[in-house]
Amino acid sequence: MNNKKKDMDMGSKMLITHAPHIWRGFSINRIMYIVVMALIFPAAAAVYFFGYYSLILIAVCISTTVLTEYTIKKLRHKRFIMDGSAVITGLLFALILPPRLPIWMTIVGAAFSIAIAKEAFGGLGYNIFNPALVGRAFLSVCFPREMTTWVLPSYFNMDAVTGASPLSESFAAQGDKLTLYKDLLFGNTSGSMGETSALLIIIGGIVLLLFRIIDWRIPVFYLGTVALGSLMLGEDIVFQLLAGGLMIGAFFMATDYATSPVMGNGRIIFAVGIGILTVLFRNFGPMPEGVCFSILIMNAFTPLIDRYIKPKPFGYQGKKKNA
Repeated sequence: MNNKKKDMDMGSKMLITHAPHIWRGFSINRIMYIVVMALIFPAAAAVYFFGYYSLILIAVCISTTVLTEYTIKKLRHKRFIMDGSAVITGLLFALILPPRLPIWMTIVGAAFSIAIAKEAFGGLGYNIFNPALVGRAFLSVCFPREMTTWVLPSYFNMDAVTGASPLSESFAAQGDKLTLYKDLLFGNTSGSMGETSALLIIIGGIVLLLFRIIDWRIPVFYLGTVALGSLMLGEDIVFQLLAGGLMIGAFFMATDYATSPVMGNGRIIFAVGIGILTVLFRNFGPMPEGVCFSILIMNAFTPLIDRYIKPKPFGYQGKKKNA
């Protein structure tokens, strides 16, 4: 009887569920809120460079995603758990929006990201695509003009002057290359409100790496592939790495547990694929930025990668050939 009870206890400990998995004593809630902590760095940059309206957009996005998830859970007769995933979706979604996007558009996109990209698939861990990126892609299709209207940093002022993003053809750098690199590194440039400060995004990414919340393979191989592709095409490598949403995509979007491969080798293939697509979109596509759609496309290949990149069972020796 004691052995039987022990086996039952061991079986309960070996229960495998959908991603994200609980590991090393980290609950899902703790993982999510560590990610929120890491996102405070680019969020602070958004408020500093683009004013208090950025803070309003962040609050609206988070409120909308949490309320939408709560409502849909109730409609589906499912228990609502405040695990932090909706907060992350809302915060990430806000950080990849133009700094002066109308509030009603923000609400529509945030609700879409939860209702369609997450809950329609079954909720946390069952979604195929990154919800925040789906919401941004949805708004880009519905409101292309508003989603490509950028403003220059206004430093806490509500009034801002429109300006081209660094990856736009109409962008004209002020000063030499070193000045441009400095502006891209610290965030003193136009763009989505949470993706302009590469330095603070990297700091947030290092926090996730130190807590081992994300796998280093995805950001390293993603950024490395973009650097190599840019070199082969004769592009400015430093500019390509610092400009646009590459950094926030590498550390916070591509590393999403539910939409990235499980195995290490699979994550390398996944990251290299995103990098190749990003380079192709940026150099040959109609849009200057390719991070969003590159990650979404590779999200679709994640189940296929997981299917063929599997660990060998312990003691596996392969099929023996007939003598």
